[in-house]
Amino acid sequence: MNKLIGIFVSTILVLSVAQPTLAATPRPLKTPLATEVATDSAALVSPSPTETPSPSPRPDLTQKSEESIAPLEKILRSETLGATWKSPLKHLVYRAVKNGVPVNTLVLLMLLPVVAMFVAGARHIVGLQGFGILLPTALSIAFLALGPLVGIALFLVIVGTSTFGRMFLRKIKLRLHYLPRMSLLLSLTVLALLAVLLMGSAVNLSGVTNISIFPVLFLVVLSEDFIRVQTGKSFRTALNITTQTLLLALVSYYFLTLWSLQKFAIQNPELLFGSVIVLNILLGKFSGLRVLEYYRFRKLLKK
Repeated sequence: MNKLIGIFVSTILVLSVAQPTLAATPRPLKTPLATEVATDSAALVSPSPTETPSPSPRPDLTQKSEESIAPLEKILRSETLGATWKSPLKHLVYRAVKNGVPVNTLVLLMLLPVVAMFVAGARHIVGLQGFGILLPTALSIAFLALGPLVGIALFLVIVGTSTFGRMFLRKIKLRLHYLPRMSLLLSLTVLALLAVLLMGSAVNLSGVTNISIFPVLFLVVLSEDFIRVQTGKSFRTALNITTQTLLLALVSYYFLTLWSLQKFAIQNPELLFGSVIVLNILLGKFSGLRVLEYYRFRKLLKK
């Protein structure tokens, strides 16, 4: 009996000594796994709607923006200038950019003779009849600033307004001197453009509401040339020439947006201008049949 009491007392003493030790030792907690934490947090947080990536801005060679200047300046910095007498134009371009002239402006100026040469070649080799050489070139620059879709829309509005305005004045037999008549047609053209801008802002068309004023004014000024060329011609002939002018302007716009051509203009300005001069001389000496004339006189050529 005394032995049992001694064992019981010794057991109580051992438990009383071991109890603080067990209390001091922290009980291991069940930590959630990383996947469980992520699942729980994802369940608590409401799913956010997926954001569609905004389209990158269109590089505009007519604007002094980072998208249009940075790649051209990078190419210019990586070029080796060499001796001045070997590449004087390249030295002039480098010095102008160093003095603060935007490199996109210089590239656009160097590409204008290329576009003019293309328009001249399309006239004398292919047989496309545009409104001279200035209007397709100027339209290509306007398309470059506005974008092709907005540029074509404004181009058609100007041409349509000037054409139907001239026909309306002829129908009502309102005889006016040349300058007042041109001023009246210009007013009608501006009213039509204002209507287009108003409708574009009403339906929230970003391509219409965000356009710059200078290309629009440029197109308005060009309307005088359109009206002058269309005077004395039939509607079918004017429509044909207008369509060919639009085609030349779109192809010229494509040339202005070619990155390889812009890069070549910076790297080899002397070769670019030399090629343009030689090709213009060859075009001026050309006296054969045009491509469209082969199609037009195909029956006579077969005989």
